Amino acid sequence: MVKLFLTSLSLPRKWLIPHPHRGLRLRAFNKHQSLPKMALDYYKFGPHKICSKEVFYITHLSYVMVNLRPVLPVREVKRVADLTAEEISDLWITAQKVGSQLECHHKASSLTFTIQDGPQAGQTVPHVHIHILPRKVGDFEKNDEIYDAIDESEKELKKKLDLDEERKDRSPEERAQEADEYRMLFS
Repeated sequence: MVKLFLTSLSLPRKWLIPHPHRGLRLRAFNKHQSLPKMALDYYKFGPHKICSKEVFYITHLSYVMVNLRPVLPVREVKRVADLTAEEISDLWITAQKVGSQLECHHKASSLTFTIQDGPQAGQTVPHVHIHILPRKVGDFEKNDEIYDAIDESEKELKKKLDLDEERKDRSPEERAQEADEYRMLFS
């Protein structure tokens, strides 16, 4: 499985090392240290391509992009049950680390982590992802209203990522600028 994963990525040869019994392996990086910046030209989010300029944090198994700051596995996985134990661990440790930085950066007092697992749970893009939402006192009149807002934002996100639709969201430059700002939190 790792061989297929590595060969499906366009990683520079210097990041790969031969292993006598297992083929090519990714050079050892600290699991929660960012890989060298811009490892890929784009990242997959279900059927969509996300420009690497909109990705602000990556590990060997996960990445985080702007918008609702979802943490996603690099490998395209539709449901939580299909993740490996290592991917689950990496996703949540990444969410914890990124969430902590975003909470401070946005001067928030709490975080909401959300995950919708399957269409009936509200998942609109068939790729496991955890949203990280910094929260402040009074940001919603009723605390649970955030879930309605997430549902609406997910629908908008799907429309915005559809290349056939006219985009009315922030420009790629604005999203890249936000990612640059967030990247500074981890350097």
